[in-house]
Amino acid sequence: MELNIIKEKINNIEKELTALNEYILNNPELGNQEFKASEAHTDLLGSYDFEIERPYLNMETAFKAEYDSGKLGPTIAYLAEYDALPGIGHGCGHNILGTVSTGAGIVLKELIDDIGGKVIVFGTPAEESYAGKVEMANQNAFADVDAAMLVHPSSDHFKSGKSLALKAIKFTYRGKTSHASASPEEGINALDAAINTFNNINAMREHLRKDARIHGIISNGGEAANIVPDLAAANFYIRAETKSYLNQLEEKLINSAKGASLAAGTELENSYYETPCLNLITNQKLSETYISNIKKLGVKEVYDNDEATGSTDAGDVSHVCPTIQPYFAISENELTGHSREFRDATKSEYAYQEMKKAIGALVLTAVDIIKKPELLKEIKEEFANRYK
Repeated sequence: MELNIIKEKINNIEKELTALNEYILNNPELGNQEFKASEAHTDLLGSYDFEIERPYLNMETAFKAEYDSGKLGPTIAYLAEYDALPGIGHGCGHNILGTVSTGAGIVLKELIDDIGGKVIVFGTPAEESYAGKVEMANQNAFADVDAAMLVHPSSDHFKSGKSLALKAIKFTYRGKTSHASASPEEGINALDAAINTFNNINAMREHLRKDARIHGIISNGGEAANIVPDLAAANFYIRAETKSYLNQLEEKLINSAKGASLAAGTELENSYYETPCLNLITNQKLSETYISNIKKLGVKEVYDNDEATGSTDAGDVSHVCPTIQPYFAISENELTGHSREFRDATKSEYAYQEMKKAIGALVLTAVDIIKKPELLKEIKEEFANRYK
């Protein structure tokens, strides 16, 4: 009976959700510039009696939308993303990701007056760049949250797995200009220092763990071929499965840059050019509950997702409250993330069909947590032991 009621409530708001999804798809905004998307989400949530706080925590495009049943019970949070990528727009599908979270929030709100608890939809900007969830976690936004959930679009349905902790480091090398042909001996070549940093890193790769990722670009390599560059810059991402190993990699990377700078005779500065984020620690009990529920909605197979390759600021949320980030299918064909094909699939009939299943699973999982105190106890006990 409960499942049928949830399906009916999802169907009742389907047109509003598809309109929200396609409006954000057609109006892509980069991180921390998602004014239209943030307003569209909160307009819809506000129409369903959510109490809206926007801006939130001094982030102009973040929001907190809360509905309290007034009865004792757990607090469930759904995390909405809505930032786009440069050039290709919503190639990561955050338009439909956020729509799923807002849809789940609205449907759960329709139920909790009877069963108790509180539902919050957090609007979390800039996942692709400045990691809004990190700031939220640092400012204790999730301190009273019993379970946090979001579902990312993908080629198929996958379990919540791991992500890599990430730091984004920029090196700036300062040398001295001279005529590259007439008086090269008078110059100090900043570009040499940048190139040698890459060479040092490549020599180091043999000795890194298999979960390590170091990749970068030269973002400034000089002005003209006949001038010895006095300024060069290189941007790097470093990633690892744990914070401790990430810190080791950071030290190795900085030492590689220091050695290259010393050899070239340049001055070196380093800084973070994006917000660092932690690895995702999936709460397995919460994940098992979600998987069981999405199968009730007709998904036959939810595939393992054991290998960590990317990074997400949802990782920081998982270090402060029980969290999952599973994946739902938006196409019957294989898709590559961060592509135009992925973007276009987010408005397909197939995507909308699977979107409703993902919403239903999020709501059913919340209902289980609210109605089964022993389940919540297991989820919290696992969270307390997350580093063991």
